[in-house]
Amino acid sequence: MHRRITDKLVIATHNPGKLAEMRELLAPYGIEAVSAGELGLPEPEETGNDFRSNAAIKAIAAAQASKLPAFADDSGIVVDALDGAPGIYSARWAGPTKDFNAAMAQIERLLQERGATTPDKRKAHFVSALCVAWPDDHREEVEARVDGTLIWPPRGTAGFGYDPMFLPDGHSRTFGEMTSIEKHGLPPLGLGLSHRARAFRKLAEICLEPR
Repeated sequence: MHRRITDKLVIATHNPGKLAEMRELLAPYGIEAVSAGELGLPEPEETGNDFRSNAAIKAIAAAQASKLPAFADDSGIVVDALDGAPGIYSARWAGPTKDFNAAMAQIERLLQERGATTPDKRKAHFVSALCVAWPDDHREEVEARVDGTLIWPPRGTAGFGYDPMFLPDGHSRTFGEMTSIEKHGLPPLGLGLSHRARAFRKLAEICLEPR
């Protein structure tokens, strides 16, 4: 039996870019959202082997610490020519200073080493796994992806993370060149294009009611 989110919610992230996207997605539902960072909650160690497991670890930790429902995302970029790397380690590739320019340069260097110089050899997809956990251990979980091609040099300064080098299929601009509404805005304002927006639409169907 699915459970509805009805009141206050903790967003289990310390990432300001991810927090901004999640708050925008939740806004139409009238849910009061506070972040784990704002509550001073520690970041749990992400020991899962996949996106779904790590999202659950973060949501459960925040729910138990705050005694409120907690909403977590675990997401990353999966590059075919790199055998799925960086995958669940996408954030870690940026290092402790969150230098995604260096992380993108590392991906490009590895692609060049493998001779992945044409678009057909530079396929990748973003994955987003979402989990809402309640203090009584009830959980709702969904996952989605968006496919695309990696370009070089990166283009655009919008978004965050690997967005400037990711060109979604069927589009001529990278995620880094799109406005927030274009990238993850939900209908009727946007197309719900991003991996996080697609996962959120699934979650909204089972857990949220528009206000």
